[in-house]
Amino acid sequence: MTSRTILIVDDESAIRDMLRIALEMAEYRCLEASNAQDAHGLIVDEKPDLILLDWMMPGTSGIELARRLKRDEVTANIPIIMLTAKGEEDNKIQGLEVGADDYITKPFSPRELVARLKAVLRRADPQSSGQPIKVQGLCLDPASHRVTINDREVDMGPTEFRLLQFFLTHQERAYTRSQLLDHVWGGNVYVEERTVDVHIRRLRKALTVDQHENLVQTVRGTGYRFSTKAG
Repeated sequence: MTSRTILIVDDESAIRDMLRIALEMAEYRCLEASNAQDAHGLIVDEKPDLILLDWMMPGTSGIELARRLKRDEVTANIPIIMLTAKGEEDNKIQGLEVGADDYITKPFSPRELVARLKAVLRRADPQSSGQPIKVQGLCLDPASHRVTINDREVDMGPTEFRLLQFFLTHQERAYTRSQLLDHVWGGNVYVEERTVDVHIRRLRKALTVDQHENLVQTVRGTGYRFSTKAG
């Protein structure tokens, strides 16, 4: 079963139910929100792999939420498919201009939705196929949840695994402790920033095979980065 999580944001419960059934039949995990405020809390906490977002909602509209998400570094890379009854060309252009990855006009068939969703996920995340990520003999396999260094299995905890996976997919960039907490732990989880240091130490200890711990570098005054270049 796939572990991909889809957030459905629509104020109409019947539409949410229809979407959830179609996606669960395609073996996706679904989250639901009926308004932008609840959706934003779920997005920060759960970090869904994709958001199905209704354009017209009471209060904050879907287009306003999409604009907010794309401006925030923590959520900017989450793909968004806009769902709306608006079929006019200018509305489609507006949706794409704020950063939506696709645009589906109601009514639509569940099969079309799932096909479009899979295409957006493939474009957004080259690792979505579950292919191993390899760097200098270090290999993280998201499908089997294993890490090896030069074919030797490396034992690490689940938090260290998520931390390494984030680093491997975001190489050569420095992240603050606060940013790492948002990306790896989730924004609604209350964890002190110094907890990041503890898990960085554990991750480095796990990577000591053939000195791979040097790939996780401390950036003075900022935080940490994963780099194959000398720090």
